[in-house]
Amino acid sequence: MARFRVSRTHDRVFLAERGAALVEFAIVLPLLVVFVVGIYDFSGAFNQRQKIAQAAQEGAILAAALPANDISSLSGTNPDSLGPVVVAVFNSLTGSGIIPVGVCNPPGATSGPAAGLTWTYQISGCSAAHPSDPLIITINRGWVCSAGTACAVAPPVAVGTVVTVSYPYHWHFNSVIQLLIPGANYTLPTTTSESAIVHTQI
Repeated sequence: MARFRVSRTHDRVFLAERGAALVEFAIVLPLLVVFVVGIYDFSGAFNQRQKIAQAAQEGAILAAALPANDISSLSGTNPDSLGPVVVAVFNSLTGSGIIPVGVCNPPGATSGPAAGLTWTYQISGCSAAHPSDPLIITINRGWVCSAGTACAVAPPVAVGTVVTVSYPYHWHFNSVIQLLIPGANYTLPTTTSESAIVHTQI
C-alpha cells in the first residue's frame, strides 16, 4: 500500500512538472516567434537598403560618364541622356530581386527639370501585392561642390551627378505582433531611400 501511494505521489509531481513546462512553453513561444520574424524582417529591410544603394551607385557612375549636351533648364521631361541611367537603375533592382522581372517598365511618369537640373522618374505597378508602391528615381545632373559649401572648404569646384532611388519596404511584423498585442496594426511601409554622388567624367 505504501509503495502504491509513493507511485501516485510521483505521478502527480511528474504531471505537475509537465503542466508547468507546457505553460512556460505557451508563454515563451509567441516571444520566440516574434524574435525570429523580427530578425528575418530587419535583415530583409537591410538587404533591400543595400541593393537600392548599389542601384543608385550604378546609375550615378553611368550618368557621370554620359555627355550632358541635352541637359539644361529648358530640357524636356525626359532628356535622352537620362534614359540609360533610369534603365541601369531599374535593371540593377530587377537583377537583385527587389523588383520582379516583367511586372513594370521604365521610364514611368517623368517630371522636371526642377530645382536646377533635377529630373524625377516614378514607376508604379512593380509589386503585385502592392501595385501602388512607387519606384522613384531622381537624377540631379547639376550637383556642384564648391568653396563655401558643406562638401568643400576651398577650390577647385567639383561638378557631378546625384542619383537617388526610393522604394517602399513592407514589414511582415504586423501578422506576428498580434500574437502579443491583439488588435495591433502595423501595416505602414517604410520607404528606403539611398543616394550616390559621382563627379562628372566628361
